[in-house]
Amino acid sequence: MKISIITVCHNSAKYLESCINSTINQSHKDIEYIVIDGASTDGTLSLLKSKYDKLITLVSEPDDGIYDAMNKGINLANGEIIGFLNSDDFYENDKVISKVANLFKNDTSLDCCYADLIYVDRSDTSKNIRYVKSSNFKKGLFYEGWCPPHPTFFVRKSVYEKYGNFNLNYKIASDVDLMIRFLEVHGINTTYIPEVWVKMRIGGTTNKSLRNIFLQNQEILSSLKTNGLKTSILSFLINKIISRSKQYLYKSNE
Repeated sequence: MKISIITVCHNSAKYLESCINSTINQSHKDIEYIVIDGASTDGTLSLLKSKYDKLITLVSEPDDGIYDAMNKGINLANGEIIGFLNSDDFYENDKVISKVANLFKNDTSLDCCYADLIYVDRSDTSKNIRYVKSSNFKKGLFYEGWCPPHPTFFVRKSVYEKYGNFNLNYKIASDVDLMIRFLEVHGINTTYIPEVWVKMRIGGTTNKSLRNIFLQNQEILSSLKTNGLKTSILSFLINKIISRSKQYLYKSNE
């Protein structure tokens, strides 16, 4: 089973190598690895061309933000299953993609799967900061600020073809909007695997400032409304704060 992994990057030379290595070293070998670069000006392109030229499909050109670049990757993908790995992230071990492939092979009705994620220190990745413990999906969870960690979210390409790609009207929460559409609105068949699949360096686009956190929540609420899913702003924010607090507590008890 061919699985397409898409990494979007821009001036990402510092951490990109660990991201790529964690993908190309997976035990599952039928992987199409697509890297969409936003015309980087640091050492990103020289790294990609010198070390990974024959192992990846590379597109380097200006784009209209991260989700535009992700849509380019989806449109290029030939795999039956599509997953995304951010340029700062890496897979927990070399068996992750094999597990994903087996899930879809063993259940032809399965549309999507996802798992847990750990935020780690940007420099010392052995230092865990926050454990994003997900759960089985049930209708209404997105109203409460729940959301699967997107780098662990693997979906059949046919689902994108049927229900659409990332909505470029959302600049910082289009991944959440997409998962709202797929899970809450269209009710695709999904399964949750209670184990860590991805480690993410702290300090990405969404979490790098209070302003971005505010904008992300604003966009999520807009997505819920646009998709006809009414929610109380106060209830949404309270539940999200409680959820995030539990993630830090869960980490501290590990």
